[in-house]
Amino acid sequence: WIIYYSMKFTRSDTIARELRHHLPFTLVVSLLAGVLVALAFVFKLASNEFFLSGFEIIHPLHVLVSAAATSAIYYKYKRSFVGAILIGVVGAILIGSISDVLLPWVGGNLFLLGTSFHLPILESPLLILGIGVVGALVGIYVGMFKLTHSLHVFLSVFASLFYLLAFSVSVSVWVVLVNSLVVFLVVYVPCCISDIVFPILFIKTPCKDCGHWHD
Repeated sequence: WIIYYSMKFTRSDTIARELRHHLPFTLVVSLLAGVLVALAFVFKLASNEFFLSGFEIIHPLHVLVSAAATSAIYYKYKRSFVGAILIGVVGAILIGSISDVLLPWVGGNLFLLGTSFHLPILESPLLILGIGVVGALVGIYVGMFKLTHSLHVFLSVFASLFYLLAFSVSVSVWVVLVNSLVVFLVVYVPCCISDIVFPILFIKTPCKDCGHWHD
């Protein structure tokens, strides 16, 4: 019982430490994305079609790097090829859909933006599933968790913001800036859950080399 409690504590401690570590980067990227998009509005460099096209490109890329990050950390602890593929694909698509679509949709309607609902996995299932599998394979054979996680956060910020702008009826510069804070919340929690918490929950033993939980 003591050993089990110690393992549980160290795993929880690792998750809490990683969440604290990734908070500043996510906040800075969210605010930067909001400022850049607001400037695009000011100088009339963007349109609904631009944001729609951007979302359709960025969301699949988000799924790709998310699957890579999730499968990489899972495969590092547990050398299960099938398990890493399943965890990577499910985590990337499920949580990626929440951060890129569901939460921005809820947030947009809370701010009375008239945001409509569009879910890529339902509209293009083969494309999204295929990209998820490719990402998981990259995570298994290439690794690079820190790089793929950083790219995951970066892409998710823009995917969430572009979704709000592409599928909302009423958008202005001030709405963009305010929603950059909303985007921070809808990206930070799901992305860290997807890349860190989700795969670790399926790992029953700590690292064999040092006996601790870490990425």
